[in-house]
Amino acid sequence: MSLGFGLLSAQLRPGETDWSRAYQETISIAAEAERLGLSSVWTTEHHFVDDGYMPSLAVVSGAIAAATSTIEIGTGVILAPLHHPLRLAEDAATVSLLSGGRFTLGLGLGWSEVEFAALGARMDQRGRTMEEILSILPQAWTGQPFSHQGRVYQFPELAVRPAPSERIPILIGGGAEPAIRRAARLADGIYSNASTNGFLRQVEWIKDECEQIGRDPAELRIVHYSVILPGDSAEEAWARYTDHLWHMTWKYSDMEASASRPGPPPAAPGMTEADRGALLRRATIAGSSDDIVETLLGLRERAGVPVEFAARSYFATLDYESQVELMTQLAEEVSPRI
Repeated sequence: MSLGFGLLSAQLRPGETDWSRAYQETISIAAEAERLGLSSVWTTEHHFVDDGYMPSLAVVSGAIAAATSTIEIGTGVILAPLHHPLRLAEDAATVSLLSGGRFTLGLGLGWSEVEFAALGARMDQRGRTMEEILSILPQAWTGQPFSHQGRVYQFPELAVRPAPSERIPILIGGGAEPAIRRAARLADGIYSNASTNGFLRQVEWIKDECEQIGRDPAELRIVHYSVILPGDSAEEAWARYTDHLWHMTWKYSDMEASASRPGPPPAAPGMTEADRGALLRRATIAGSSDDIVETLLGLRERAGVPVEFAARSYFATLDYESQVELMTQLAEEVSPRI
């Protein structure tokens, strides 16, 4: 089990207006991840953000497929209720075919009221919507005619084509108990960024749900992703990357406001002491390669299941050369040891 890398978001830097640079670098980073021997690369979705936070994961995944040949390409995550399931099935099948079966579909519920309102989705039925989507996708990918009459979606008998040549795995992102139990029932695993204690609870929910439905929990793939800041020491890593992590973290609180704000995107405001404290308390692994390996292996041991890891160590504000340097340290000093 080597290390995955993400979350690629193709965001502009503060004051920037050239989205072509952001997307070209996104594809280059994915290709570099493959060259370095990292196991997977993950994209992430949001809409209407002033810095262009990636809205079209299937399109970018297809471009990554064309630029690579071996690395797994995952979505971490597509916001499923914002997409019609038949269109989602078509897009996923297409990426899977283009990539030779290297595509993994990570799905989440979403949280932004602006996104739901603008795209005509209902926030109050996200769970029901996800349940139906998880029922529809496996039928759609058979290439055989089927119909669906649900509370959210209704369509007559039809066949979705093209059909993938290999089964497309589905992972569920999210932290709440209903999402994790839904994954155990209807999906192939989870894509989690929970804190250590939260993640261990999620594993227990999976085991319990599997016991209730008679499913072997070993069938499920468990991927944990966290911000990983490599350096000579924790202090040095924090000093190098704190500003970039702060911008990434702050941007989530700014997303909805930025939807109606003209660009270019602003820089994050200065951190208050409260901001700094919250940043230090988040689920971040910072330190030497030995420190990082020890933390990851410790989490796997405590979980008692085969946990895979991905480093959420892509920072939109970090220059390309520094980003590759960070990736290289993870690939050479951490990945082979986990």
